[in-house]
Amino acid sequence: MVIGNLTVGGSGKTPLAIHVAELLKSTGWSPAIVSRGYLGAGRAAGDAVQPPRAVSLAADPAEVGDEPVLMARRSGCPVWVGADRAAVAVRLRDEHPDCNVIILDDGLQHYALRRDVEIAVVDARAFGNGFMLPAGPLREPRTRLWTVDAVVAHGTDKVKGFGMRLEGDELHRATDARERRKAQAFAGERVHAVAGIGDPNRFFLHLAKLGVKVVPHPFPDHHPFVAADLEFGDAAPVLMTEKDAVKCKRFARPQHWILPVRAVPDPAFDAWLLRRLGELGHRPKAA
Repeated sequence: MVIGNLTVGGSGKTPLAIHVAELLKSTGWSPAIVSRGYLGAGRAAGDAVQPPRAVSLAADPAEVGDEPVLMARRSGCPVWVGADRAAVAVRLRDEHPDCNVIILDDGLQHYALRRDVEIAVVDARAFGNGFMLPAGPLREPRTRLWTVDAVVAHGTDKVKGFGMRLEGDELHRATDARERRKAQAFAGERVHAVAGIGDPNRFFLHLAKLGVKVVPHPFPDHHPFVAADLEFGDAAPVLMTEKDAVKCKRFARPQHWILPVRAVPDPAFDAWLLRRLGELGHRPKAA
């Protein structure tokens, strides 16, 4: 099963992949997740020959990528990475013979790996200027959506498909996850918001809808954060995404707060997906 998108940058694929993994586990399946892992431009040469490897809960995001670490922590299922995702899938199955669904995170254009189900995610940016790379943000023409099994859209009504929203209004302190605060508790404070995701504005707007007035600090997607990136000359709270936080654990400070979000697709999506797997002749172990 491939969960991908047409544009460069994140679009909510990872939260949806986590949701799908949790859904399948709750209905008797044994899912696993495969990802290329994003190591940044400085690691491009090494990434090209990166062998298949499992992602542990304590893995270094600089070695396996930020999203795989997040998925391993949140999904509770095996997560493996590597440049050759077909080879990764084979190795994963060798190590986890009980796995009966592989979720490929961000692999819509990875045609070397055969797929049974394709899901495309479209976010508020939709298709940008409508042009292909490098003139625009599209990896493939928007007509590619005609051939996928399902389209999941959030923050936009420019495409037809299943709706999805990202929910989350409770933050936890980066240095002690047991300490939690509702986002509304930050209202009236000077708050810095940090986001190194595909669409940083999505995070800032999410906080604004929760009543938080933020000073936005956008960074490029998959930015390799260092301590200086979170220094703003004051002791004001710094709010960040969960994906960014996995890269900031080494230098986390008490004023750093993390906002986890979860994907909530239309209930019809979950019903469709389970029905689709049944149509393919597959059944969960509990069946």
